Amino acid sequence: MPLWLLAAVVVVVLPATGLLPPADARDLLARTGPVLVFLLAITVVAELCAGAGLFDAVAGRAARLARGRRLVLWGLVVVLATASTVVLSLDTTAVLVTPVVLALARRTGTRPLPLALTVLALANTASLLLPVSNLTNLLAAHRFGTGYVGVMWAPALAVLAVTVVVLLALHGRDLGGRFTLAGAGPTPPDRLLLRVTAAVVALLAVAFAVELPVAPTALAGAAVLALATWWRRVRPLVPVREMLPWRSALVVAALFVLVETWHAHGLGDLLAAVAGTGDGPGDLARLAATGVVAANLVNNLPAFLALLPAAGESVDRLATLLVAVNAGPLITPWASLATVLWWQQYRRHAFEQGPPPAWHVVRQGLVLAPLAVAAGVAVVALG
Repeated sequence: MPLWLLAAVVVVVLPATGLLPPADARDLLARTGPVLVFLLAITVVAELCAGAGLFDAVAGRAARLARGRRLVLWGLVVVLATASTVVLSLDTTAVLVTPVVLALARRTGTRPLPLALTVLALANTASLLLPVSNLTNLLAAHRFGTGYVGVMWAPALAVLAVTVVVLLALHGRDLGGRFTLAGAGPTPPDRLLLRVTAAVVALLAVAFAVELPVAPTALAGAAVLALATWWRRVRPLVPVREMLPWRSALVVAALFVLVETWHAHGLGDLLAAVAGTGDGPGDLARLAATGVVAANLVNNLPAFLALLPAAGESVDRLATLLVAVNAGPLITPWASLATVLWWQQYRRHAFEQGPPPAWHVVRQGLVLAPLAVAAGVAVVALG
């Protein structure tokens, strides 16, 4: 049975049989419906950006700005992956930036794995700054009384800074020397469409930063880009019927329903005993460790949903949980959807390299996840 079909069965059967009580089902729909709409809309935005050549254009500009210096090129890849994750979400970075960076590695004669591993790390660890950067953030944003960005900007920057330092320490040996840029690279299908697309993405970034409602904002962005693409008669890279990720949305909805059903039958009490209570540094560290382990065992989204009641009404505990499940799922291949998508894209596009060496991925995660999470939690505890 395809995973999406199994997910559809879960979404229908659990509420229909009463295993998920009707009141809980209605509350779940009210909380998660806008999140699923955003997931669909922002994926369309990302696909239309790719079709307009935005990612290729930014990567090509980065290669020229680097002026033959691999270390500078890597730094610009860091900027690209971070910006994509913050504005368009971590899954966009995994799906659309990974192949662009692998193509850039081929054009510059650079080892592809360090660049690809940088994208993998930042797709997760850079996903704390805005609500739209990660579905977990969207699910939690309404609980931040003073505003999501006002609370999370400091731990997000701490996690990002540690990530960059650790990546440089791990891969610096492969980033020395100079390169010669081979070929002219892809050309955009329509330069006016490229400029319109860049302007729309910039406006979306501002809208998300000031925390406008994310679902209607993303829908508006998708509508503008779709009209511009049709007006300029540019064929998208992905057929229109395949642009909406309805299968992924069904799987995410099934995770929502499953975890809500478990909570209705006492899962919250069990996890509260494991994650502890309190806002002291030790209490926050305990919650963070539980989140990191759970995310790498089962995936960060169900881990977050399961542990959300353990965060209670405490903003510090909620921020700690987000740091753990966003920056922590770097060790196992299934720890986050972005990690799963990154593995698929690497296998598909690194033809001459074969599949990514598992030990390199695990080693990076074992080193980076504890340090990045510890930095973010320390900032939360000190703030």
